Amino acid sequence: MSFDPNWNRRQFLKAALLAGAAPLILPGRLWSAETPANSRINVGFIGIGKQGNGLLRAILPRQEVRVVAVCDADGQRRGLAKHAVDKAYAGTATAGDSGCAEHPDFRELLARKDIDAVVIATPDHWHALIAIAAARAGKDIYCEKPMAHTILEGRAMVKAVRANHRIFQVGSMQRSMGEFRAACELVRNGVIGTVAKVDAAVGGPPVACDLPEEPAEPGLDWDMWLGPAPQRPYNSILSPRGMPKTYPAWRHYREYGGGGVCDWGAHHFDIVQWAFGYDTGGPVEFLPGPDDAAGFGVHWRYENGTEVTHQKGNGITFYGSLGKIYVNRGKFQLWLGDQLKAETMDDYTRVLKEYLPANAVRLYRSTNQIGNWIACMKSRALPVCDVETGQRSATVCNLANLVYFHGQPIKWNPKKEKFIDHTGQPEWLTRDYRAPWKLA
Repeated sequence: MSFDPNWNRRQFLKAALLAGAAPLILPGRLWSAETPANSRINVGFIGIGKQGNGLLRAILPRQEVRVVAVCDADGQRRGLAKHAVDKAYAGTATAGDSGCAEHPDFRELLARKDIDAVVIATPDHWHALIAIAAARAGKDIYCEKPMAHTILEGRAMVKAVRANHRIFQVGSMQRSMGEFRAACELVRNGVIGTVAKVDAAVGGPPVACDLPEEPAEPGLDWDMWLGPAPQRPYNSILSPRGMPKTYPAWRHYREYGGGGVCDWGAHHFDIVQWAFGYDTGGPVEFLPGPDDAAGFGVHWRYENGTEVTHQKGNGITFYGSLGKIYVNRGKFQLWLGDQLKAETMDDYTRVLKEYLPANAVRLYRSTNQIGNWIACMKSRALPVCDVETGQRSATVCNLANLVYFHGQPIKWNPKKEKFIDHTGQPEWLTRDYRAPWKLA
């Protein structure tokens, strides 16, 4: 019998993830702590549109990190971001600081030895290729959700992160919001009984891009913005110039994003996964709704029989045999029987104390997604939304979209990440890449 050198690490990971309670700190012999606990972490930003700018503003006040470089295909955004960084650090420079650099190409930024970590907030179609390159360059990573544009991309990201011993946080920040953790702990501990049905309300699936050509804009590298996506003329709806005040609509088009199903599904579907303990698993069957043309109604089933339906609107409702829970950002309601036991955000802490037993399953506690990432870069603990977790939640989003795209039921093996029983096609798990870009 041959000895498997990865056995101990796999078993340790599995046991800790199943426990689901505390941050996982890997023994030094398995996961090198390359970031000294008291050292400053130099960070580069790749993609600085509305979301990236928000993350930049969240990181700039933190003393333990220093933003040293920004990258975007849009020169206006790069300049605005550099100005914001230099202004924030004015008068704080120490020996060796040279100000914030601008890079038009992410490969230039990743080649820098002085950068420890990167924040990736590009359109979704770029996430995988940049994240894999970053992991191979030895950078820790914060990547916006949905983590991956296809299922094979997500698995490749997991492999690259694990092979290079990187800390990877996905921006599904509802895991750092108390109302969602409370809802998941109540479900996990059976407070509302057996949950057979969940409604998860988010936007609809994306559509193929049919935007007309607009004149090219100086200062925007449109070829780099497209990257691995199909060649098409510029349109300002996809990439408005400068720092956009609203979220650009590229996310509504299949070539670049996954519509509301992926954009908000990476939040709400992710919480459903957390509630049932499927951070390393997922559903086994996806079915079309009564009217897929409406963009809602696809539903999926877990091995335990629980069925989740994609509904119109925004929020999550868990229906149990003893009651129900509704949760959304800033909203929390608990019913037991027909009695409303909690109806405001102020109630969820009281409810946990009142209804959870002393030996209750408690979930990973994080109160800030960025703060948790920074702490984990120092401790080398797995963050609250690790790359494997992000892959599993993105898979639910991507499979739901595949049912909308093809109008066919899907049976899925979440362990092998494969279609089964002659459903689905292998090519649905990936996409074509425009040369010279490829998934490797």
